[in-house]
Amino acid sequence: MAASSTSVRPARNAVLAGRRARAMMRAIRRRSLPDRLVVPSADAGATTTSPEQAIVDWAFYRDGKRQDDVTSYAEGVRRARQGGGFVWIGLFEPTESQLAGLADEFDLHPLAVEDAVTAHQRPKLERYDDSLFAVFKTVRYAPQGQVATSGELVETGEVMAFVGAEFVVTVRHGEHSDLGQVRRQLQDNPEHLAHGPSTVLHAVADRVVDDYLAAVDRLQDDIDELEISVFSARGARDVGRVYQLKRQVLELKRAVAPLTVPLRHLAERPLRLVAPDIREYFRDVEDHLTRVREQVAAFDELLTSILQASLAQLTVAENEDMRKISAWVAILAVPTMIAGIYGMNFTHLPGADSRFGYPAVLLVTLVICVTLHRYFKRNGWL
Repeated sequence: MAASSTSVRPARNAVLAGRRARAMMRAIRRRSLPDRLVVPSADAGATTTSPEQAIVDWAFYRDGKRQDDVTSYAEGVRRARQGGGFVWIGLFEPTESQLAGLADEFDLHPLAVEDAVTAHQRPKLERYDDSLFAVFKTVRYAPQGQVATSGELVETGEVMAFVGAEFVVTVRHGEHSDLGQVRRQLQDNPEHLAHGPSTVLHAVADRVVDDYLAAVDRLQDDIDELEISVFSARGARDVGRVYQLKRQVLELKRAVAPLTVPLRHLAERPLRLVAPDIREYFRDVEDHLTRVREQVAAFDELLTSILQASLAQLTVAENEDMRKISAWVAILAVPTMIAGIYGMNFTHLPGADSRFGYPAVLLVTLVICVTLHRYFKRNGWL
């Protein structure tokens, strides 16, 4: 037992030393915070590595209320660590160097920081020692004029959220994923915002899923219109439109389907950084997402059926055209054949010596052509 305790003690001392070293580094970074993160004035020339260039908005909240007396988010971070509350910093498409200062201050995981910078991530939820990292895929149904130029009905973007005990850092990619309205709605409900940073995470998820619902409703209208036009007289010409809608449904499915598991974890699993009362709200968001997922799956199956019907109609239309062409070829073959025979200039041809021979040949040709036309018309070929 003595040997065992002797062998364990150096490893334990090493772990404690490592923890003390990390604590000292965090303390050094905090002491340097005012010099590094203070908001520059309008006249100051910011460098490309300054995070302020990517910041859209920031605020310090205590008891659910925005504290307007805080002049910099560096001061807000200090107050949050000293006496409660949290800081919400919103960034728009930051570079790696712009995000590095905040990553060091809040001890964000390097892999999560890399994902937040490079974007193009699948929806997910990752847990680290002192923070959560969530990725949401945002969608917007493009305006009609923009669809005409780009050909894309569904635009996608991303919102990443770093959530800690005293901070929330949101990173947006895409012009349509604005969170200003989300911030204003939360500030109008201080009782809800008082639950802490997890409230912001729920509000972001709720906004994203609401945008899914809006996109699904507009997609439903377009699919209904397409379904009517496909079975009209010119429906076969909408095959390209069917392909376009099906491609957009697949894009929407890639945004919606992977979000199911992260929302279920937030709604059902107890997480240290998620207030218990907020989990109930995540369940509501999960229910909305389930509705969206079911509708998207139904759209995919419906568009597959419409596509098959369109291709079948196109085949039928081509067969009808071929029958019409064949009927007219058969009708025109009669005068062509008779003219070819009489054009061979034989000495003895039927009616060649009669004054009624030429009109008789024309009459016979006309009778045969009219008979063939009536026959093909009665059988639906013309």
